[in-house]
Amino acid sequence: MIRVVFFLIVVGALALGVAWLADRPGDVVVTWQGWRIETSLMVLGAALLAAMAVLALLWSLLRAFLRSPFMLRALLHRRRGERAYEAISRGLIAIGAGDLAAARKYTAEAKRIAPAEPLALLLGAQHAQLAGDRETADSHFREMASRADTKALGLRGLFIEAQRRGDHASAHALAEEAARHNPSLGWAGKAVLEMRCVTGDWAGALALLEGNKRALDKESYRRKRAVMLTARALALEETDRDNAKAFALEAAKLSPTLVPAAALVGRMLAEGGEPRKARRILDKAWLANPHPHLAQAYAELRFGDTARDRLKRIEAMAQKVPGHIEGALALARAAIDAQQYAKARAALAPHLAALTKRVALLMAELERTERNDEGRAREWIARAVHAAPDPAWTADGYVSDRWLPVSPVSGQLDAFEWRAPLAGIASAAAVINPEPSAPAPVAAEPRSDSAQIAHHKDDATIASEKTEPPVVAAEPAAVPPSRRRARSSQPKPEAVIPLVHAPDDPGPDAVEGSELPHEPQNGGWRKIFE
Repeated sequence: MIRVVFFLIVVGALALGVAWLADRPGDVVVTWQGWRIETSLMVLGAALLAAMAVLALLWSLLRAFLRSPFMLRALLHRRRGERAYEAISRGLIAIGAGDLAAARKYTAEAKRIAPAEPLALLLGAQHAQLAGDRETADSHFREMASRADTKALGLRGLFIEAQRRGDHASAHALAEEAARHNPSLGWAGKAVLEMRCVTGDWAGALALLEGNKRALDKESYRRKRAVMLTARALALEETDRDNAKAFALEAAKLSPTLVPAAALVGRMLAEGGEPRKARRILDKAWLANPHPHLAQAYAELRFGDTARDRLKRIEAMAQKVPGHIEGALALARAAIDAQQYAKARAALAPHLAALTKRVALLMAELERTERNDEGRAREWIARAVHAAPDPAWTADGYVSDRWLPVSPVSGQLDAFEWRAPLAGIASAAAVINPEPSAPAPVAAEPRSDSAQIAHHKDDATIASEKTEPPVVAAEPAAVPPSRRRARSSQPKPEAVIPLVHAPDDPGPDAVEGSELPHEPQNGGWRKIFE
């Protein structure tokens, strides 16, 4: 609206000026070199305007003619950039789809059109990975690592290739270099942290964690620091108990539910004559995660106590988690030691329906110590062989008899969980028409219980022979024609199209914190279209 009003004001002013000149006619006379030009003022103004328009047109034509080589060059460069963009885009799509032929075609085209572009180098490396040419992929990543704009990407690719080759020393060096180049790279900080944890360099791991504190949320930082402090305290427990105690106290303060830290600090405080402080720490961890190590530390709060004193303490502890199997097992153990067999049986009775190995072994010990009944004890031992496994420290399918700060399989920090060894293993796909004669796979038993069961191997064998008759395989009966027709009429399972996995992406991880800088860097698409 303002522009319309301004336009009307300008037009009105011009109209007033023309009308003013028309009301005041006059003559203009120009005498130059014997020439005499005489005309009116209005004609002279119109001639000047026409001359200015002609001069402006001539200048535009001359300027366009002079700039035509530069304009042609810019046009060709733009078309070349569009072709490079199309080749790189289609090449990356072909790699993601697993189309090796199309990826090879577009990689060659991108290399011919824009060989020095960052994404063209990435396309070449991805194509080499898809084709299985590790040497070519490594050379592409090295070229990217030598450039300032793609150094982080090149180091990430070299790190992945080194891990694939099993060259952990090179992978460690590359992660260290990437972390120095860009401390905000999550994958580099995580890799260096895990490698220092695997090698037991807890001081260096803690220093690195402090340097990356801002990149982590508060809860994750506290948990990781607590795990590292616990590992450091366990490593110094035999040589430097004062520092080990300080580290364990800080770990329990950072993460009160961390069982290894609470058990360690509870044991050390009890040894130092601070049972009340130890009980407070153990109570917090026990309420969150009832665990046999906590129960053992709770039972040993005061040295010199009798078995009945320990039983009273364990009874109070078990009442805080009513119905939990760990409280029942700890109470039964303390009751057997105190020769309170009725209390032991009452604690184990609710858990006999879902029998576990530890429950069965405690029942066998009860039969031996209370009734001196060797036959019933052997029967419970035989039942322990086939009972459900008890929880154990498990990480990545690896079962350990003690807590470890790092998984020996994947190197991940804080990977061990207290659970049944087979609880975290997903079942395979449903079997179509399973064979009746195929034997079911036998699950591996946790090592923590196998040592106890192996001690009673002969007794279990004798008991199982007495109670279990031999199984005779029946001959398959002939199938009636009606059943054969019914079986043939069942719908066949639909075919499953296998998914083709794309090659490893050396770019940012979706997991856990790997980020590339968001600032626009030199090169890339902007460079193509310049």
